Amino acid sequence: MKINSNKIVILSGSGISAESGLPTFRDANGLWRNLDWRQLASPEGWRAHPELVLEFYNERRALAAQALPNAAHRALAELQSKYEVVIITQNVDDLHERAGSTNVIHLHGELMWARGTSPRRLRRHIGAAPIRMGDLCEDGTQLRPDIVWFGEAVEAMGLAEGEMVDAGKVLVVGTSLTVYPAASLTLYAHADAEKAVCALELDEVPSGYTMLQGTATAHVPALVKRLLDEVA
Repeated sequence: MKINSNKIVILSGSGISAESGLPTFRDANGLWRNLDWRQLASPEGWRAHPELVLEFYNERRALAAQALPNAAHRALAELQSKYEVVIITQNVDDLHERAGSTNVIHLHGELMWARGTSPRRLRRHIGAAPIRMGDLCEDGTQLRPDIVWFGEAVEAMGLAEGEMVDAGKVLVVGTSLTVYPAASLTLYAHADAEKAVCALELDEVPSGYTMLQGTATAHVPALVKRLLDEVA
């Protein structure tokens, strides 16, 4: 497949949101009543303790609503002035959108949305509002967070894979590349694409990627400036 030299795909992870003060899932889980993630982020946990699951995600939603996009979020949004930009994120907050990015694929769902529990999966934007037991979808089913829990299919993977294959530039930022299937997206980048990964540390740098060791806010604004200057 021919690559699109004017297309940039960013794969972002929890590290970029952590710089806006949001705890990663593991951090939030570790600090929240010392509960196992299976009690908070799985269909089994939802069936057993729905009130507990809602409380956990209500707290996460409130924190996300209070957080502000950081310099890395804002810089990535600036790329849209000269490039076709697709952001594929593992994050469930809306910081990329609030920074100004308009084409964002959320692999793991979105905190600011709820959905019903019937097979119809009707969605509703709720912003920072909590979800309570008894809050019903239009089809009469209980609302739940519109989050992809462990054991559930990542339905956006096909769309994300399709966006990766023809990108002229690929930037992986703020992820340890240990969560699958999201981490496998690095393999879909074209051999001729310019590829870089920005992270504090990685067990293994993907083949063909340049490593930028450090935080997103340390590297992304300068990288974006270079990319914008290239087409000035």
